Amino acid sequence: MKKTDTPDPQLRQQLDAKIQKYNEAFDKNDAGAVAAFFTEDAVLVTDKGPIYGREAIEKHFADLFQIVHFSNHIDMADQYSPHIIGPAGNEMWSNGEWSLTLQEKTGDRIPLKGYWSEIFVREGDAWKVRMQMWNITPAPAPPAEAK
Repeated sequence: MKKTDTPDPQLRQQLDAKIQKYNEAFDKNDAGAVAAFFTEDAVLVTDKGPIYGREAIEKHFADLFQIVHFSNHIDMADQYSPHIIGPAGNEMWSNGEWSLTLQEKTGDRIPLKGYWSEIFVREGDAWKVRMQMWNITPAPAPPAEAK
């Protein structure tokens, strides 16, 4: 793949619509709605390790949403995404950036951001996530004090 390759406009439109709905579900802290974007056999790769299957992914988010409230969830696909993979044309991968604000029940709001990558498969008319992986970009270190 060359950096100058542009994605199919119709496929990009489908991805952007999926991302918008995912952001909305995440901002509602709705574990069932977030998990519905994944296939039954999906893998969510987190900083604590992989989580296997939609049911376990839903439980992960339900547990997380009990202790942390998320808002301002924004995913943006890379300008060169998505990419069809496989000979049947029913799989694709995409990557991009994300940002959000999280707040523990008794804590301050914390802005976070990072990058994500997903592999999708087509299930009927919908693209479902088979594998999602993300990272958190470290916040810049405060400037060293002058001596």
